[in-house]
Amino acid sequence: MEKVKVEICCGTACYLLGAANMMNIEEELPAEWRGKVEVAAKTCLELCERENLGGAPYVRINDTEIMSQATPEKLLTRIGELIEGAQ
Repeated sequence: MEKVKVEICCGTACYLLGAANMMNIEEELPAEWRGKVEVAAKTCLELCERENLGGAPYVRINDTEIMSQATPEKLLTRIGELIEGAQ
């Protein structure tokens, strides 16, 4: 199974609207998920100008899936779905 790739937008708007709360998401992963998730902070995913600020903070998962209005809880749920679905 490939790792679940999580990119958290840390542009100004996303950071202020909640991305800062997701920066330590790896520490919240259950032990059995650790090593299966790769988390990276990105300077800006440039989604605010395309989508709008109302969707911030943004997270990109596995290069294609965009999560808007992301929260740690929402992100953990989605990571779990991807890990469990791959087994």
